[in-house]
Amino acid sequence: MNDVYETPLVTRYAGEGMKRLFSADRKFKTWRLLWIALAEAEAELGLPITAEQIAEMKAHKDDINYAEAEARERETRHDVMAHIYAYGLQCPAARPIMHLGATSCYVGDNADIIIMREALGIVRAKINRTLAALKGFAEEYKGLPCLGFTHFQPAQLTTLGKRACLWMQDLLTDLEDVDHVLNGLKLLGSKGTTGTQASFKELFGGDYAKVQALEEMIARKFGFNGVYGVSGQTYSRKLDARALNALSGVAQSAAKFSNDIRLLQHLKEVEEPFEDKQVGSSAMAYKRNPMRSERMAALCRYIIVCAQNPAITAASQWFERTLDDSANKRLAVPEAFLAADAVLNLYANVAAGLVVYPGVIRRHIEEELPFMATENILMSAVKRGGDRQALHESIRAHSMAAARRVKEEGQPNDLLERLAADGNFPLTGEELTRELAPENFTGFAELQTEDFLARLGLDDEELRKNEDVFI
Repeated sequence: MNDVYETPLVTRYAGEGMKRLFSADRKFKTWRLLWIALAEAEAELGLPITAEQIAEMKAHKDDINYAEAEARERETRHDVMAHIYAYGLQCPAARPIMHLGATSCYVGDNADIIIMREALGIVRAKINRTLAALKGFAEEYKGLPCLGFTHFQPAQLTTLGKRACLWMQDLLTDLEDVDHVLNGLKLLGSKGTTGTQASFKELFGGDYAKVQALEEMIARKFGFNGVYGVSGQTYSRKLDARALNALSGVAQSAAKFSNDIRLLQHLKEVEEPFEDKQVGSSAMAYKRNPMRSERMAALCRYIIVCAQNPAITAASQWFERTLDDSANKRLAVPEAFLAADAVLNLYANVAAGLVVYPGVIRRHIEEELPFMATENILMSAVKRGGDRQALHESIRAHSMAAARRVKEEGQPNDLLERLAADGNFPLTGEELTRELAPENFTGFAELQTEDFLARLGLDDEELRKNEDVFI
């Protein structure tokens, strides 16, 4: 199909599991499972529905006759009625009791919630897999000093492992948000056309207890603890907004990571994986562009913007239902999940394959640390009997000269050599070099990393658990 548009989220980016989850097949098969669950529960509560009718529905739950459904929808312009018709052709005995008492949102909305729960489970698993990859990286480099950056200007030293913990902490926040959404999910249930359950009141002769039991039975069949207590015809569209807000959080975290990697790759300190046959540029053969991190950044922007759609939809609903949610929801919700899946596949792949260049990191430290260490050097010199004010002026003057040499001449930082050659300075070159051991300037970064990782409880097996990483 090269002559019609296909979304790159399916053809290029998302994993197979998430693509199958949001397929038409999964949706319509879930509709049939919901019709079966409704019939079973109604039969158990005393309505005249036979075991044979339910068995007939079960026999055809997976072999959807799409041609009949599509032809009928062209006539009726109603997807649910078209699929009831098609299912009824396969199940003539059960046709009279299909969808009994229900409205379209019984299958549409409940199926969306069921699918969204599974999609959030995939997102959760891939966050954990990414955390496991970052954990391994943080453990390996917990003690490797590197320049910290504020405003992308060299700042006090940290360790590379500690920096990875910052990425992990963002993802842990996202994991909490995903769990919060998952733990709060309930089914819409069987609420009827305006949420009053009027049709079920008629079916069960006004027995409210049975109508409540019907909903609870359906919820249990799909592994939910219950249903929302009240609704209009649909579940509140704030649920979609809530779920996509969690995905937006994942995107924010992943984009921050991708930005850091792109900057580090520019510095030649850390690189994303680059394969033997990979091409960085069609013109510049030497280039090693951070294409995975750039793709992450692009998709993350898409998710963050996409998350605004259900928020606006939730805000613009009218009374018990309005249909201006439908087309927007069909696009925004699946595409946000597909994009989040792609981002997390990339994130885990990059995190597991990061390439570190300790020599370059060390060179950058050596270029900057003499300036950062001047306060420590001053204190050591004063302890040797030096005059603090005179030494301060000496360090200032030599620092300015060394800085001019670095910036104007492109030469190495020679501050230490200048201080050692200053006869008024009471420290030798060897003593000054000892003062500049990078490990002396990372604070508690290594211990913080060890403490942080010890509290995680992540199993490294998560790295090998996930099924479909297509990069």
